[in-house]
Amino acid sequence: MADTAPNRAAMLVLAYLWPLAVIPFFLTKDDPDVQWHAKHGLVLMAAELALMLGLSAVVSLFTLVTFGIGCVALLGFVFLWAGILGVHVFAIVRALNGYRLFIPGVSDYASRF
Repeated sequence: MADTAPNRAAMLVLAYLWPLAVIPFFLTKDDPDVQWHAKHGLVLMAAELALMLGLSAVVSLFTLVTFGIGCVALLGFVFLWAGILGVHVFAIVRALNGYRLFIPGVSDYASRF
């Protein structure tokens, strides 16, 4: 890598911190690796928001139909957040070690734009 950002590690961490991914996306145009991670972080954020919106609709529907199942389905948010946190930590560690985390169905969109 000929051109690397002076604060590359900080930019790689910011790339996977939800809306903060726009910072390395706009500030590090000269480092293609940081650009890919920033794009991947933004696409990952959009996919997670869509997943949470879908889960929210399911939980709301279950709560309307029967309150007990809705309360139990609400635990899905706890597991979803734990999974999201785990994926982000794993992606940050992989990025800092010089690798890319490929998530089927999501990572392809990061390379498109």
